[in-house]
Formats: sequence, C-alpha cells, structure tokens
Amino acid sequence: MELHSTSKIEKAIVVGLVTNKVRRHQVREYLDELIRLADTAGVEVVHKITQERDSIEPATYLGTGKVIEIGQLAEQEKIEMVIFDDDLSAVQVRNLEKVIKCKILDRSGLILDIFASRAKTKEAMTQVELAQLQYLLPRLTRQWTHLSKQYGGVGTKGPGETQLEVDRRDVRTRISLLKEKLKEISVERMEQRKKRNDWTRVALVGYTNAGKSTLLKQMSGADVFIEDRLFATLDTTIRQVAISQTKKILLSDTVGFIRKLPPHLIASFRSTLAEVVESDVILHVVDVSHSHFEEHIHVVKETLQELGASEKPTVMVFNKIDCIEDRAMLTALKKEYENAVFISAERGINISGLKEKILEALEHELREEVLVLTPSDYRLISKLHEFAEIIKKDYDDNTVKVRFRFDKKFSGRLMKLLHKSGITEESLQQC
Repeated sequence: MELHSTSKIEKAIVVGLVTNKVRRHQVREYLDELIRLADTAGVEVVHKITQERDSIEPATYLGTGKVIEIGQLAEQEKIEMVIFDDDLSAVQVRNLEKVIKCKILDRSGLILDIFASRAKTKEAMTQVELAQLQYLLPRLTRQWTHLSKQYGGVGTKGPGETQLEVDRRDVRTRISLLKEKLKEISVERMEQRKKRNDWTRVALVGYTNAGKSTLLKQMSGADVFIEDRLFATLDTTIRQVAISQTKKILLSDTVGFIRKLPPHLIASFRSTLAEVVESDVILHVVDVSHSHFEEHIHVVKETLQELGASEKPTVMVFNKIDCIEDRAMLTALKKEYENAVFISAERGINISGLKEKILEALEHELREEVLVLTPSDYRLISKLHEFAEIIKKDYDDNTVKVRFRFDKKFSGRLMKLLHKSGITEESLQQC
C-alpha cells in the first residue's frame, strides 16, 4: 500500500507528556518530530497538546481531565486520530478509547505503519510484518479489532482485521514462521556478502533524513531514491565508489535511525543492518543544521552499540554545512571532533575531503609485511596480487624479497596461501 493512498487526508492531534524525566523543550522537539512522522504517513496534524505531570498515568497516560478535553476537541472538529508520543499499553488504549471516540495510535504504531507502507521487497515486508505482530501481541484485545472495521487508513496497515481476530497462539505461530523465513533470507544475504568479501565495504549510518541517500548519490553518481521525508530508505542500497585513482569501495546506505525506535523493528531489521556490522568503516552522517543534532548523534551511537558495531572504525560526517550561518559553531565542532569531515552532500562540497578521510581510516586497517621467497614461488606472488598491494620487490641472488600491504581481514587468507605453498608463518617479516 502506498503512502497517501486514502481518499482524504486524515486529521490528527499529537500528544506529549512533560514529566520529571522529560523536560518541556524535549517534549516540544519530540512532538515536532512526531508531526513529521505523521506527515510521512499522510496525516495532517491540526493540534499539538502537552500536559505536565510527575509521571505517566498507568490507566490513561494523561490525567482524566485532559483525556476528556481531547475527546471533546476530537468530536467537535471531527478529528480521525490521536497520536501519543510514547508507547501505550493495551489497558491505556482501552481506557482512552472509552472517552476519545477515534483511532488511538502511539509513536511505535505510527512508525510501524510507515514501514509497512514503505516496504517493497520480500525481506522488508517480512521484517515489518514480524515487528508489527510482536508489537501487537501484548495488545491483542477486542479493542484492536475495531480499527480495520470502522476506520481504515493510517494505523491499520499490515496484519489487518483477520490477523487481529485470531488468538494469541496463532499469532505466535505466525511470528515463528516469519522468524524462520527471515533466517532463510539472512542465509541468502550472507552468501551475497561472501561474494563481496574481496571488496572494502563502507556503510552509511545516521539519523533518519540526515542526507545519507543524497551522499550515496553524490559519491556514486548512481540513481538513488531521495525524498525529504523520514524513512525514505528501508532496503539497503549498495553502489561502487572510486575514492582514489586506484581504490574502489562498496558503499551501502541503510535504514535511518530515530529516537524511540521500536525495539522489535531493530531486531527484525538485524539481517539488513548486517551490512553495518560487517563493514570495514562506518560513515556516521549527521545533519549539522538540525537544532538537536547532538541528541541524534547519541541515538545513532546507542543503536550501533545495540547492533554490536560501536567499535568499528568510524568517520563522523557533518552534512548540510551550507545551511549553517554561524561559522563559529563549525569551528567549535572541528575542535571537538578532530577526525570529522564537514560536507554538503547536496552541493558536493568537500566530497574529496571525505574520500581522503575514508582512505585514512582504511590505512589503520592495513598490515604491511615482507616475505622472502625464491624465484620459483612466482605463483604465490601472483596470488598475493589478488588481495594485497605489492609495494616493492627486491631481487638478490636466489631470493626475492616482497614487501606488500593488505587489509587485516585477509590475514586468514594469507595464512592459508602460505600453508598451501609450504611456507611457514615465521617467514613473514612484519614491518
């Protein structure tokens, strides 16, 4: 189903809660992002409502008076849905729906709906359905079955009415089947990645809408889908990119991260995000023009840690510098992030500087060795050319001293080659 496929644009109220743990300015920023998410889903937000409380009300999320106020506003203005910025429990949804006579949706539900609309490949659709069912399982009550019957539109994409009417056991069975299906797809992906093992792989990561796809297009010159909306890219896109006259890499663009990303979604997309985990270098793209880019950096770092990729060689790429008027801010960031590079992907500013940074990062992953061989070992020298750069060959009487450089990830391949040729590891003279 395509976004904006409903016959008319649905109107919505977004709701956030200011508590002892979350301050007003943070809630304002969260709700602004929630409005962008709603826009991506084809929903027009007509009201933004916040309430201050010490903590979340377990029964209704908000205080009773505020719930009644929202219910009356929704009825008066014929508003189709109310979207809450935090995850709601089944109890909270049930109690809210008694007072607010329209669709009740939370941030996770909205994100999952967007993903369901964006998914195009077999893998993405399987991943999204699995995440949706895991999200819905604890919420499976009769209250959830009414969505497809009465409303349709945003918030109802995916499993649908039939799936929601079955019991928990059947949903768990479906979840198990989808997990098995994803394992099979994961094996296929692994085989595809093995074929690319001889390539240096660099992965683009970043907060959603940071400009990763624009950067991929700028660096590769290939046609890449770009849209100024959150989560424009779900499926991983991989392109060949020349970063010097002699060096080419495979550059991959993955799904963007976002705060409060449903954990089921990260788990379901783990096979897609394996491109990040198995990359040689990560480019962390940051929209430096965003007022809360520091928090975006933190969210991405947390997600990388969860994926087990936080120790990877990483280059910070501050994008959209053409949108910054305060040059002093850029100067301060250059001092704080000494290894960072500052670019504009859209205008092609300092792309050459970024390529140099990638080469520098790759240098740290290289080993340089010297191997003393005989002229009869020419086949071994020929094999070395397949994964190593031959720097120098010195001929002396009956020996050839070969100095070569190679990526550390090919250490196992080197050992196998030496063993096959009857040469011991001690013959290597590390530089």
